Amino acid sequence: MSSVTAEVVREYFETQGYLVSQPRKYIVPARTKRAEEEVDLVICRPALAENTLLESFVWQTSDLKGVSRAVVGIRGWHTNRFYLSTFEKTPEILRFVEPDSVKYAAKHLGSSDVAKILCIPKLPASGELKNRTIRVLRQKGIDGVISFRTMLAELISGVDSNKNYNKSDLLQIIRLLKNYELLKEGQLELFGRRRRRQ
Repeated sequence: MSSVTAEVVREYFETQGYLVSQPRKYIVPARTKRAEEEVDLVICRPALAENTLLESFVWQTSDLKGVSRAVVGIRGWHTNRFYLSTFEKTPEILRFVEPDSVKYAAKHLGSSDVAKILCIPKLPASGELKNRTIRVLRQKGIDGVISFRTMLAELISGVDSNKNYNKSDLLQIIRLLKNYELLKEGQLELFGRRRRRQ
């Protein structure tokens, strides 16, 4: 996981009111990771006492309103969709939801009520393939998936080009891109404005 990818996820959860901790700040050498090394982030929203998760699986920002504590896995291979075969060929993607990893996160968070969130670029686009992938992820213990598109769109919409974000390189870059009109807000109109005839 690159530091840029982790920074996107960290900033996203922080802007949503979460306290974010990254338990492991080093790269694991050529050996099997220990349970606590599988956890990318643990997040906590102190204002919420307990998790009340929604039925939806592919989460938008509004779906986080009931998540008080969670363990987060970040998989940022930004050129690929994550198919069922991806998880079958690379089972270590989901090791952060194994009992020892969740127990470590629960100890870190002070509660056993811990949601499991996977941050990935994209799920399959087609209906049945997507549904099968979601079923398997649920069976493995994932409570929700958040796409990088969702996180980046939220960060972009939340950055004010008139503010100086000198304490966050990521938000400052987004601010500069918006300020120089290299990054625009999401398109709200279905069709562009037509020019009025003279």
